[in-house]
Amino acid sequence: MKPRQKPLGDKNMIGANITKIRRLNKMSQKDLAINMQLLDVDINFSSLSKLEGQTRIATDKEIYAIAQIFNTKIDDLFRKL
Repeated sequence: MKPRQKPLGDKNMIGANITKIRRLNKMSQKDLAINMQLLDVDINFSSLSKLEGQTRIATDKEIYAIAQIFNTKIDDLFRKL
């Protein structure tokens, strides 16, 4: 796992938490993107990386899918971990 090369952006509040939760669940970005696609979320690996890096806005559909994939409440994605 390579370290982040750029600082986090300010386009969303949940990107850093998604990264932490994904890593705690030992899931790659590729696997998360595939699971999101299976839930009918049109996202590619680059878009997911930008979402985690907080350089793009997270849609409600993406937030909902991520919460479902990790079996967590949507509010938990916004809490400081």
